[in-house]
Amino acid sequence: QVQLVESGGGLVQAGDSLRLSCAASERTFSSYAMGWFRQAPGKEREFVGTITASGSTTAYADSVKGRFIISRDNAKNTVYLQMSSLKPSDTAVYYCAKARGGMRSTTTTAYDYWGQGTQVTVSS
Repeated sequence: QVQLVESGGGLVQAGDSLRLSCAASERTFSSYAMGWFRQAPGKEREFVGTITASGSTTAYADSVKGRFIISRDNAKNTVYLQMSSLKPSDTAVYYCAKARGGMRSTTTTAYDYWGQGTQVTVSS
């Protein structure tokens, strides 16, 4: 059973930055792509970004491209989401997820384990 624990969420003002972390219990963490998703109240969970197992390639939703950066430290079994120029529309619960394989994906079905989520609230 893989455990993913997110941290780093909080209340910030528009334009601020925040870094989320996701620590994984999986010993073979470096074999799997990881993703970040978010869910706002009353909305479906949506893709934010993903990173390949090696960390060499990333992909982002258009809504966050140029503002968010995903990175990972395989030695620490941790994936990060650096968020900059935050907007009120970024307010959501953010989830990290482990992919079923090493390739990145934008769809929730490609991920088999999810963290409990961390709340990010951006005030205007």
